[in-house]
Amino acid sequence: MPTGKLNFFLLVILLFASSALFAQQGTTTASAKDALTLLTDSDHPSVVLSAAELKAVPHITVTIHNAHTNADETYSGVRVSDLLGKLGVPLGNELRGKALAHYIVAMGSDGYKAVLALGEVDPSFHPGEVLVADTIDGKPLDAHSGPLKLVVSEDKRPARSVRNLVSIELKEAQ
Repeated sequence: MPTGKLNFFLLVILLFASSALFAQQGTTTASAKDALTLLTDSDHPSVVLSAAELKAVPHITVTIHNAHTNADETYSGVRVSDLLGKLGVPLGNELRGKALAHYIVAMGSDGYKAVLALGEVDPSFHPGEVLVADTIDGKPLDAHSGPLKLVVSEDKRPARSVRNLVSIELKEAQ
């Protein structure tokens, strides 16, 4: 086979393989947007929860004032502390000493991130609520904000609210 035809044949194969890989990655990203991944240290495997699985967990409701829209918003969702507690993260009376060096990084599908100290997430330690919301004013979150959103009730501005929430990672300050 002449070199020109061989190069063309290899180029076609590479283009086909890369387009198949791109399509596969697009599918993974779309399904990840509909789920929440909880990541902890290497001693614990990550946990992926679908929106339906989160819907089955007991919810609380909080009302916050959104300074951007100058309106009150009522969210319903699962406390982040309840999700972390199921992974064995130290909360309540165990949240002391070295455990206070832990924090979470919440990330949206667009790469936006917000950080909260573990003490801010624990309702026995801090008066505010931090939750993974799936409804606003009794309705599912819209495509712009959901299907999941991190909501921090005591913040004066909603800058640490993370829309299109896809992951919460527990880290330790070094």
